[in-house]
Amino acid sequence: MSVEEFMAGWISGALGLVLGHPFDTVKVRLQTQNTYRGIVDCMVKTYRHESLLGFFKGMSFPIASIAVVNSVLFGVYSNTLLVLTATSHQQRRAQPPSYTHVFIAGCTGGVLQSYILAPFDLIKVRLQNQTEPRGQPGSPPPRYRGPVHCAATIVREEGPRGLFRGAWSLVLRDTPTLGLYFVTYEGLCRRGTPPGQSPGSGTVLVAGGLAGIASWVAATPLDVLKSRMQMDGPRRPAYRGLLDCAASSLRREGPRVFFRGLAINSARAFPVNAVTFLSYEHLLHAWA
Repeated sequence: MSVEEFMAGWISGALGLVLGHPFDTVKVRLQTQNTYRGIVDCMVKTYRHESLLGFFKGMSFPIASIAVVNSVLFGVYSNTLLVLTATSHQQRRAQPPSYTHVFIAGCTGGVLQSYILAPFDLIKVRLQNQTEPRGQPGSPPPRYRGPVHCAATIVREEGPRGLFRGAWSLVLRDTPTLGLYFVTYEGLCRRGTPPGQSPGSGTVLVAGGLAGIASWVAATPLDVLKSRMQMDGPRRPAYRGLLDCAASSLRREGPRVFFRGLAINSARAFPVNAVTFLSYEHLLHAWA
């Protein structure tokens, strides 16, 4: 098993997370709250009511946790390819794996990442949906004082299984879309690179950014359902399950509801994934 891919995935995931978290906060609020008229309105209200810090709510926990999950994704992906093709990361430029192997490896990483990610993502979404400004006299205190208090409250009120609320939709979201993610990245890198050579920084940036957009276009409908399931509490729950959430959302808000947050997802996906892949490739190259 190669350890370098896990370390490179953690570092590149942390860099991408810092860059993309403000976009993610806006996306989560658009998907779960009906108080905003669009992206700009959400950004203006968040800044006016909560200052710049409002865009970074729930980020400290993902830095320590979701970045680790990213290392699982890249580590499992690369090591699955190692099992399927018997080639290391450095050898794959001279002996590129088939797109079928790339897709299988991406899906494998997606499944394992989803199970590890579920509790962390739930806590992040709950914290991001707290719109109360901090430290202002007369304003109501937020329900959760931080990630640890949020986790403890969920376990106390919903039981340990409450930490995995929305996990099934997360698995359905990430398994095929991460296969698509790596296939798109590999395909664009090969198209922009002479055979046998490593892709340049510009190629990696463009391929990583476009791969991120492609995966989020496919993932957004289930991402909407995931966020809504995560915000649904055990007391008078609004949804009986994933299918009921989909049917109820469609009935109340129409087909467009499944693409809520797509624009902000795409705007976030390009720079975040461009930086993630560029740092990942450079770290592996430096450690080779």
